[in-house]
Amino acid sequence: MDSRPIGVFDSGLGGLTVVRALIDLLPDEHLVYFGDTGRFPYGPKPREEVLKYAFQITELLIGHDVKLVVVGCNSAAAAALTELRARYEVPLTGVIEPGLRAAAKATRSGRIGVIGTVGTIASGAYQRAAEALCPGVELTCAACPGFVEFVEAGDVDSDQVFVLAERLLAPVRAAAVDTLVLGCTHYPLLARTIGDVMGRDVVLVSSGEETAFEVAAVLDAVGARRPPAAGAPKDSGAPRRFLTSGDPAVFRALGSRFLGPEVDAVEAWRWS
Repeated sequence: MDSRPIGVFDSGLGGLTVVRALIDLLPDEHLVYFGDTGRFPYGPKPREEVLKYAFQITELLIGHDVKLVVVGCNSAAAAALTELRARYEVPLTGVIEPGLRAAAKATRSGRIGVIGTVGTIASGAYQRAAEALCPGVELTCAACPGFVEFVEAGDVDSDQVFVLAERLLAPVRAAAVDTLVLGCTHYPLLARTIGDVMGRDVVLVSSGEETAFEVAAVLDAVGARRPPAAGAPKDSGAPRRFLTSGDPAVFRALGSRFLGPEVDAVEAWRWS
């Protein structure tokens, strides 16, 4: 039993899809979320720069006495998860392996697609994870520059987004995949548009829910789930803190739209 919060971070708002899944699965857990919107996006940045940011944010979350850190950003997980695990004793969970495991269970043909940022796809992280977890699948990866920027601007269903999706998803459509991993935590917010382009026969896999199941398993393995608060109303909600290196007002407005009323107060953070 461990009453400390779970820490989650992302380059911006995308990690809120992971937070949503965590709240739904583990409603009694306290959460601290950091959205690095002041240095967004991570996808096009060099690996060394993303690695530096990941270390800084993990240190920040550990300073908030978290019991587990979720790297809720595919670009950061691809660049830094191995190094973070080597440096810190706190348990760290990424979003790449959970998503692939779910896709391997869902596919009927063995043809799986992965879409992500330029940095995530270029890193080869999904390709390496697929070789280790599901070597029999045929993996087709495609970078989708521009998707994250649309989400961060609050535009998830315009004609411009649809046209961009038709162009960027062409490689995975040509590969006749039957399962598509949304390899960026921003992408579930574009699920309707992506689903329209891919067709109803293609299963879309969001890593958020699978990551939440993995977090629950890690906590259970060491007996670290937080117990329900005695006498607390069921709808009272566990404390959740949201910090951003960008504009708190913008984060609150878009975060409330994407996550829900849980995004109330948003704290500003400035890197020194």
